[in-house]
This record gives sequence, structure tokens and C-alpha cells, in this order.
Amino acid sequence: MTSRPPGSVAPATAPPTSGQTSEQAALRPGLKNRHLSMIAIGGVIGAGLFVGSASGIAAAGPGILLSYALVGALVVFVMRMLGEMAAANPTSGSFSAYADRALGRWAGFSIGWLYWFFWVVVLAVEATAGAVILEGWVPAVPQWAWALIVMVVLTITNLASVGSFGEFEFWFAGIKVVAITGFIVLGGLAIFGVLPGSDHAATGFGNLTAHGGFLPNGPGAILTGILLVVFSFMGSEIVTLAAGESADARRAVAKATRSVIWRVGVFYVGSILVVVSLLPWNDPAIAKKGSYVAALDSIGIPHAGEIMNFIVLTAVLSCLNSGLYTASRMAFSLGQRGDAPRSFVRTNSRGVPQPAILASVAFGFVAVGFNYLWPDTVFQFLLNSSGAVALFVWLVICFSQLRMRGIILREAPEKLVVRMWLFPYLTWATIAMISFVLVYMLTDDSKGGGRIQVLLSVLVAALVIAVSLVRERIRRNNNTQDALVSR
Repeated sequence: MTSRPPGSVAPATAPPTSGQTSEQAALRPGLKNRHLSMIAIGGVIGAGLFVGSASGIAAAGPGILLSYALVGALVVFVMRMLGEMAAANPTSGSFSAYADRALGRWAGFSIGWLYWFFWVVVLAVEATAGAVILEGWVPAVPQWAWALIVMVVLTITNLASVGSFGEFEFWFAGIKVVAITGFIVLGGLAIFGVLPGSDHAATGFGNLTAHGGFLPNGPGAILTGILLVVFSFMGSEIVTLAAGESADARRAVAKATRSVIWRVGVFYVGSILVVVSLLPWNDPAIAKKGSYVAALDSIGIPHAGEIMNFIVLTAVLSCLNSGLYTASRMAFSLGQRGDAPRSFVRTNSRGVPQPAILASVAFGFVAVGFNYLWPDTVFQFLLNSSGAVALFVWLVICFSQLRMRGIILREAPEKLVVRMWLFPYLTWATIAMISFVLVYMLTDDSKGGGRIQVLLSVLVAALVIAVSLVRERIRRNNNTQDALVSR
């Protein structure tokens, strides 16, 4: 890992504290333990869980539980690998910095820029989604104005300090956690007929098999379900980037990594189990209203639609807030390693990488503009070309961990406080699982489906890798010439 470049104009800071590397000296630690805990818990609850689960249920029936469980296991394994590397060396660049060290400069450069690209496109998606909800509440303000407002507000939040980002995310994530926990509790009581004031008939888990069986559309529907739910898990890795700006990064990463199993199990598998137990999987209300609203309506919760709109808005704002933070910190790390403009490394008086934030949000604003001006052409291309990046990131994490385990054991074995289970066999099994999902996506030839996403994402990835290899060759040639001149 490289130290902060001399061109940085970051203010002097205190020496790194426990778990913090010298690389982070330009960033001012401002995230508290409660911030990181809530980011870790809420990071796996994306808006996709609330708005995208209905299509998965329609495709796989109750078998969607297996789809969520399989993808959840994949996330658990990837997070375990990432946690092993991040606990040993917390850094704002996370998996990009580890790929740089383990696989080569081309890998760190490529996956870092692809990840940045993914999140700045997500900014546009989430800003638009939030604007749709807000326009429904206040129609006097046009949708584009709402998108602008939420982007500006959260940009200001991120520019203020890392602590303000953490505070906003603490409350956003807290609302999601309380909402999903309340949903599971109320739904569970209704399933067994003990919810006070509800006329929902006790069904137990009969709906799981009563309407065509547990797999009404056949076992193959589980794979279809995987394609529909896999991207709702993206974001669990954010805590490893955020940990670099905390006082005790190593402890925070280890804690987040060890708790990911119950987070995925409770929030994803648990809540979907409630939905498909309360209602028949083919109930028209699920497709019409959304799975969670339909479930709440079925047990007589008043204003379920409005309640869920508020929760979805919170999830959207949380994703927008985290996306801007994540994109800016990745840009900061790329700048540190000389793979992005040096200006990205500069921090303001509050230890915030202001140029990196502004550059990220600027591209986000451009993408929002594309969404309104050319939604079916330019913006659709952006969506499709970033669609498989999440899976590319997970693959890079796996291959990096294969190499980094040996590096950590050789250089600082005492830092190996988190270990991947059954190494290296489970790592290779995870690589095979991710590769299978990517190959299976190629069978989805629907408009905007898996095939076009994989192909365009591979095209963009190939272009970025080509740029990185050309840069590396130029750098080596310059170093060779400098060495010859010095002789």
C-alpha cells in the first residue's frame, strides 16, 4: 500500500490510531462505533428488497426462499473473504487496494473504476426513485426538482464531515432495521393467528405448499429467482470502506463480518418467509401492490401503502447517501495510488475528500439528466453496462483473497484475526458459484435482461482493463528510461 502522495493538501492529523493505517492519515476518523454497527446491519437492506421481491416470488413461488438463501450464502462467503483482508489492513480502497496488491496494478485500477462507475449510475437510479415518491406526496414540485433536491442535500451532508454522513446513515439504516423487524414480528404473530385486532386466519406455513407445491414452477425457477434477487444484496461491502475512517477499524470490520450471517438470514430470508406464509405466492395483490404492502394489507395494517412508501424512500435515501460516500472514497483511494487525478486525494479542513465527492456527484447529475432526456437509450446503456459489475467485484474479492492470505501470513500473521472458512476450497467454490450465475445470466435474453447486462459489462470492463494495461506499460517504459538516464 502506498502512503499519501506529497501533492495532497490534506491538513495535518493525529497519528493513526489502533486499526488505522498510515494511508488513512489524510482522512479524519469521524465514524463512531454505533455508526459502523448500523451501517453494517442496514447495509444489506437495499430498496431492492422492498420493491423487487414481488417479481422473484412470481417467478419461483415459495421456492424464492431458496434463491434468497443461496445468494445470501454467496454474500456471506464473499464478506468473510473481504473481512479477512480488511481486518488485516483497513483502507478506504478496500477490495480495489487488495486487488492492486494481490493481482497487480491493472486489477486494482480496473475494479476500482468499475465500482466507482457502478455507484455513480446508482446515484441517478436512486435519486429518480426517490423523486417519484416525493412527487406523489407533493405534486406541485416536479420530479426533476425533487431529484435535484435530494442529490444536493446528500452532497452537502457528505461534504460537511464523515461524521454527518455517518449520522444520516445511522438514522436511515435504523428506520429500515426497525421497519423490517416490526414487519417480521407482526407477520409472525398473524401467521399463527395471535395478532391482536387482526382478522387474518391462522395459516401456519401452509401457504408454502398449498398452491402448486413449494416449487410450483419447477426447480429451474430457483435459478431465475437468483437472477432477480442477486443485485438487491449489493452494498454489504460498504462497511469495509467506511471502517477506514473509524477509530478502531479492525474491530469494526471483524464484528461486521461475523454478524453478516444473521443479518442476511433475518432481514432477507426471514421477511420473505413471512410474505409467502401470509399470502399465496400467486395472490394478484403481490404483483399489484408489492409483496410487503400486500402482506401488511392482508393482516389489516391501515395505510400500509403510505407506510411502505416512507420506508422505501428511506431505503432509497440511504442507498443514495452510501453510494455517494462509497464512490468518493473509491475515487480517493484511486488517487492515492496514482490511478486517478491527484486532486482526488485533497481533503478539506474537515478531512473530507471534497474533489472526489464533487466529481462523483457531478457524474451522478449527468446520469440523472440522461435518465430524463434519453431514458431508453443512453441511460439504459449505463444501466446495462454496470449491471454485472457487482458480480465482477465479488469475483475480484475471491481471487484477491486467494493471494492475500499468503501475503498476510508472511508479513503480519498476527493481523489474521478473521479467517475464511475451509480455505482455499470454499473460496474456489464461491468463485464457481459466481461464475455460474454470470453464465446463467447469458440465457436471459429479455429486454434489459441478464445477457445484455453481462455482455455490455464485459465490454466496459475490457475497455477499462485495456486502459490500465496501456498505463502500466507507459509507466514501466518511463521508469526504464529514467533508470538509463540516471546511469
